[in-house]
Parts: sequence; structure tokens; C-alpha cells
Amino acid sequence: MPKILLADDDHQVRDMLKLTLERAGHEVVEAKDGVQAVRLYDPATIDLVITDIVMPEKEGIETIMELRGGDPAVKIIAISGGGRINPDDYLNWARRFGVKHTFTKPVDRQQLLEAVDELMGTECVRES
Repeated sequence: MPKILLADDDHQVRDMLKLTLERAGHEVVEAKDGVQAVRLYDPATIDLVITDIVMPEKEGIETIMELRGGDPAVKIIAISGGGRINPDDYLNWARRFGVKHTFTKPVDRQQLLEAVDELMGTECVRES
């Protein structure tokens, strides 16, 4: 079963995405910020990271850079609802650091699952 590390400071978003991913057959490890995500990431056990960009303690871009520094092959999906600037601006930065799939909030769950499938090389159970 693929294991996904999900980092988002908004517990409602985290709960919704966790439920979506679990229904699709994934195991989910939760992190409330980038500091916790970096601490929990282990390339031997985590297959994919989904991270918010605007978070306290450690922003998503910092998190992406730190994860990539320790594991250049880490698979990452970035999400953002914005902050002081448009969410697309944050997500463009994430793409510059090698993130292939990015989503603005609210996240389209079907598109997220398709991106997970692509990165994992699997086909998950779909939500109805």
C-alpha cells in the first residue's frame, strides 16, 4: 500500500485529503507543518509527499528544498490557497524546485488522485 506524507496546517483540509487518499487505497501520515513533515519523511517508508505551501514554522517551499536536499528523487505534490500573494505565484515557485503537480485550494480530489496515480505509477480506487 503506497504511503503518503500529507503536510497542511489546516486540519479540515488535511482531514478531507486524508479521507480521499485513504479511500483510494493509500496509507497517510499527517504533518501539521513543514518542520514535522521533514522530521517524518523517510525515503524508505514514504512514497510521496503532498505539502501545502503557506504554513507556520516552515513554509512549503522551504520544506520542498529541504526534502529535495536529502532525497533528490522525492516525489512531491504542492497545494496552496494563497496568502499574501496569489496561490499560482507560490505554486510556480514549487514547480521551479521540481514539483511536477500543483493544485490551488480547494483541491479537486479527482485531479489529485490522478496526479498521485501518475507519480506512483499506480491506479487507485476512485471516489464516487
